Formats: sequence, C-alpha cells, structure tokens
Amino acid sequence: MLETTNPNNMTTEEDNSTVVINGEVLGNTQYMAQVIQNTTGADMFRIEPKTPYPTDHKILVDLVLEEQNQKARPELLNTINNLEEYDTIFVGYPNWWGDMPMILYTFFEQYDFSDKTIIAFNTHDGSGFSRTISTIQELQPNAEVVEGLSISCNQIQNAENEIVEWVNSLN
Repeated sequence: MLETTNPNNMTTEEDNSTVVINGEVLGNTQYMAQVIQNTTGADMFRIEPKTPYPTDHKILVDLVLEEQNQKARPELLNTINNLEEYDTIFVGYPNWWGDMPMILYTFFEQYDFSDKTIIAFNTHDGSGFSRTISTIQELQPNAEVVEGLSISCNQIQNAENEIVEWVNSLN
C-alpha cells in the first residue's frame, strides 16, 4: 500500500519510496514490476500482508524493523492457486534494513519453487541486494535463483529503459 497518492505533497521519505509516472504515484518496486509486466506480458501477483502495512512512513519503518527483529512471518492476503503453470517467476521487493521484507520469507516458505527459475529484482536506498539472493536460495534450494536488477530509489524515476533492456537481455 502506498504511503501517499498525492504527487504534489510528499514528505522526503514518501518521495524516496515512490515514483511519479504520468502524474500517478507508484511504489518503486511496483513500478519496476509494471515495467517488467508490460515488457513480458506476464501475469502479476502482488505479495501483500493480510493486515495492511501502515501508510505513515515513520510507523512503517519502525514496524519493518520490529518484524525483522522478531523474525515475523506476516500472513499473506492472497494465494497463488496455479503456481505449477509457471517455470520462471520474477520476484520483486524493496530492500528494507538490509534485507527483504519479512512477508517475502512467508511467501518463500509457503510455496515450493522446485525446478523453477526465480529472477529477483529490487529497489533500495543504497543497499542493493545485500544478502537477499543467497537468502532466497536458502529458502528455495531446489530452484534456480537469478540475481536480477537492483535499482536505487534515486534512479528509479528514469529507469524504464534500463529495466526494459535488462528484461530483453534475459531471452
């Protein structure tokens, strides 16, 4: 869930975690996912918690850190009923506090990606992928995990061509 939908009245924190495209406010990772979807024609599944995250940035950041410290496993809002139909799955996430959100742990523990290819992509504020690729590999040891594209929040606004070129280079 976005912290704001108003592109004209954003805090610095909101501005860092969103991108404005054609007047519409999108989350940085959401934007990357949409560009990937538009380029590939892929289906999209949004990994969301059953209990929505707060929209106040400070409260959200504190909650994320608390979830990491507690190794929380937030419950997923929705489920994928046809995972067997897919061989390659792009999985995107923001890097929060040097790790992927704890809901990604829930996601990878709930589903079996054996014999599938997971292509990870993320957005960050300086941390890149950190250790998340090896973490995904540990959670899904029978999948091929590909380190994809990691884009800084400072560069996401103008990254459409970079994302498209990266996706096209995967073929």
